[in-house]
Amino acid sequence: MFKKATAAPGITGEVLLQLCESRLDNVVFRMGIAPSRSAGRQLVSHRHITVNGEKVNIPSYQLRAGDVVAVREKSKSLEAIQNSLANASHVYEWITWNSETKQGTFVSVPQRLQIPENINEQFIVELYSK
Repeated sequence: MFKKATAAPGITGEVLLQLCESRLDNVVFRMGIAPSRSAGRQLVSHRHITVNGEKVNIPSYQLRAGDVVAVREKSKSLEAIQNSLANASHVYEWITWNSETKQGTFVSVPQRLQIPENINEQFIVELYSK
């Protein structure tokens, strides 16, 4: 992912964070379907999630603006997903969520100011540049 970030136009650290935020497992977490990123990774790996109506089991799948992420029909009754959605209170400008249909849209790649984590991406770039 670092090579992709260095090849892309823009500030490498910001591009790297945007690539991380665009991963399917992260978006599943951000939408509230999973209580953590690792739980999101597991839900994706176990085929509980669809992207644009197709089952996807690759946690690192890169979403593009307009992609629709949903919980599979057979998985909507899973207790883990229901509990996570009941406790979810995250609201992000780059994601929409419909709790009735249990699906959301990855509206756009977030800008650095929209990413809530307090990360010094320059340190990461320096580490990987060595």
